[in-house]
Amino acid sequence: MLCLTKRARRTATLVAAVSAALAMTACGSGSSDDKASEGAGTGPGSREAKYKQIIEDPRPRPADVIEAAGAPADVVRADDGSLLLTYDLDNVEDDEGPAATAWRIVGPDGRTVAEHAEHAEAAPAEFKGVPGGFVRVPSGEHANEAYVLDVRGERHKVVVSEAPLGTRGGDILVSAPEPTLVYRPATRTVAPPAGLPDDAVRLAVDELGTVWSVQQSLTEDPYRVVWQRHGRTLGSTAVPKPYTGGVLAARGGTAALSLVQGEDEGVGGLLVTTDSGKHWRTLLDGGIPWQNFDGGSELLVLEVLADGRLLVGEEGGSYWLADDPGNTAFRKLRTPAQFTSLTVDGTTLYGIADATTPTYDLVKGEGLWVSRDGGREWQRHEQRDQNA
Repeated sequence: MLCLTKRARRTATLVAAVSAALAMTACGSGSSDDKASEGAGTGPGSREAKYKQIIEDPRPRPADVIEAAGAPADVVRADDGSLLLTYDLDNVEDDEGPAATAWRIVGPDGRTVAEHAEHAEAAPAEFKGVPGGFVRVPSGEHANEAYVLDVRGERHKVVVSEAPLGTRGGDILVSAPEPTLVYRPATRTVAPPAGLPDDAVRLAVDELGTVWSVQQSLTEDPYRVVWQRHGRTLGSTAVPKPYTGGVLAARGGTAALSLVQGEDEGVGGLLVTTDSGKHWRTLLDGGIPWQNFDGGSELLVLEVLADGRLLVGEEGGSYWLADDPGNTAFRKLRTPAQFTSLTVDGTTLYGIADATTPTYDLVKGEGLWVSRDGGREWQRHEQRDQNA
């Protein structure tokens, strides 16, 4: 399953797709968007006029919201290859004014299965891909907001439990840190993971159900990375001083923590294990110009590919991919547009190009992009409507 996010407009989000699931057009890394200025102006037929009409409509059509949005705000994938794409239209002139959201489910054959749109006064819902569908991510402390959309678009209740679950293989982290919740597909249950340290500030859950967390120190002691399963601690290691812990990612025996320093949380490197925590090493070079990472942990992208390689970068900036699972040397990726977000599923890269603030116009290269060869070639997703 894939869950991707981009933080450019309301929060964060991005992308995903598979060739069987969506129609795509092959494109080289130097492609541009000829539609960036389409509909410019403020007249009755302009994008601005259509945009305003849609967000003021109490019952907007999904296709209208999707067309006006240009790029999805979030894309997640279920285990059968079905995709849930969400879109949101923020109010350009008033961040508390009317807005609209939409979602569309695309089947493995690329055809639209279900779609929905609504007038919105609050932030749009976020989802994560799970077996059989998509779970709605709770916001704040409201775990009862969780529900499941199946791959046909039908809504199902989930069991919200206050009793902690001892994690196991297949459990999925859906929310952290407030609230910290895992989802168990077999019982459609959402609950906090058992045994989590009270001072845990960063979390990741791998496919084996191992919970990796960063234990914050309020004394002179170093921060620690702790890993657990079934509520039982398997091990821990100290974060080397003078660093503290930033973004955490884990998959298939590889785990990585960004090393941050100072009040501005500047990223100085990575703490990495490739053997499930038996051995750790500090990566302070690898061909990555860490001194140029000025966005701190909030903008850092850190992902683990299925083969153990690491992807590192900053949203809206540049990205580096490891040459091999040893994660000692990295190369800078060439992208077809300025990505506001980039993530992975398996060994495939997914990027989204979008405006970083609400705007009536499309940006150059706007849309969803996919690479299956480590960023050497990219394909652009072409949207299909329900009647395609």
